Amino acid sequence: MRVVLADDSVLLREGLARLLEDAGFEVAGQAGNAEDLLRKVRSHHPDVAVTDIRMPPTQTDEGLRAAQQIRAEMPDIGVVVLSQHIDQRYALELLQGSAEGVGYLLKDRVADIDGFTDAVRRVAAGGSVLDPEVVGQLLGRRRADDPLDRLTPREREVLAMMAEGHSNSGIADELVVTGRAVEKHVTSIFSKLGLSSTEDGHRRVLAVLTYLDKGQPGGSRHGPSGGAPPGGVADRTTGLGHTP
Repeated sequence: MRVVLADDSVLLREGLARLLEDAGFEVAGQAGNAEDLLRKVRSHHPDVAVTDIRMPPTQTDEGLRAAQQIRAEMPDIGVVVLSQHIDQRYALELLQGSAEGVGYLLKDRVADIDGFTDAVRRVAAGGSVLDPEVVGQLLGRRRADDPLDRLTPREREVLAMMAEGHSNSGIADELVVTGRAVEKHVTSIFSKLGLSSTEDGHRRVLAVLTYLDKGQPGGSRHGPSGGAPPGGVADRTTGLGHTP
């Protein structure tokens, strides 16, 4: 499996390259800025690109923009965006639209080598990964007459795992319950939240995330200023766990 890496820190980039190579990946190229990342991805056409969200020259969201451009130009290439700090706006913008082949993780997750390399493989295979902390922040929001209050503790647990991108079988394995039990929880959750059920895992995650972000089924997301999300594009899903 071939990977292109991008981070403006040579030390971090080389460390990540060594980690991935030790796990059996081929690092086809490395880049220190977004422009070079795009150039190397176009040249090597890897299975997945892994990039820091903050890149030169402004150190804001160049990595995110590059990831979105890769998704638009070469949708068969997975992208994993790493961030020092969780930013719901960036995470949800990256996921907006289609749910396949995208990941958004805290850099701290790299310390869990097996978990991180598994996440990169899932994204390369067309799955999706969303950092649990993003999901936790979304679930932690409170609003008047919050429908989430209607969920049982177990249903909230299942909802969080759906938002992270886990499939029903993945949830069942994690919670050590039967697949049938998970199906019942999912049906109950969608009924209580007024969401339309779907067998498409990616669409399911997007529906859940849209609900948590906006507070209503099918609602369109807006950026912090109330306008369209900055550069609004790339779609996706989530979760340390969903593969098609």
